[in-house]
Amino acid sequence: MSYMLPHLHNGWQVDQAILSEEDRVVVIRFGHDWDPTCMKMDEVLYSIAEKVKNFAVIYLVDITEVPDFNKMYELYDPCTVMFFFRVIFKLLFTWHIVGL
Repeated sequence: MSYMLPHLHNGWQVDQAILSEEDRVVVIRFGHDWDPTCMKMDEVLYSIAEKVKNFAVIYLVDITEVPDFNKMYELYDPCTVMFFFRVIFKLLFTWHIVGL
């Protein structure tokens, strides 16, 4: 489902997505589109995107294409979802499933 959600393709787009949104939570999934863990997360995010559109916007970032934040946010797990509200960052969870 990653093709159904908007992708951010460089660090500037990520920064602008976070900085320009004043009223909604910015949800960013960092990972790889081809990773099975990310594929499952993308399905979940896609399934809620329409329901939360009034108070949240969802983006995907491939950490190989956009490595700018890997060190800063310690993006070492296959799939990490971060939430930003008025430029304040909250990490609620990373998702790592062994045995997929």
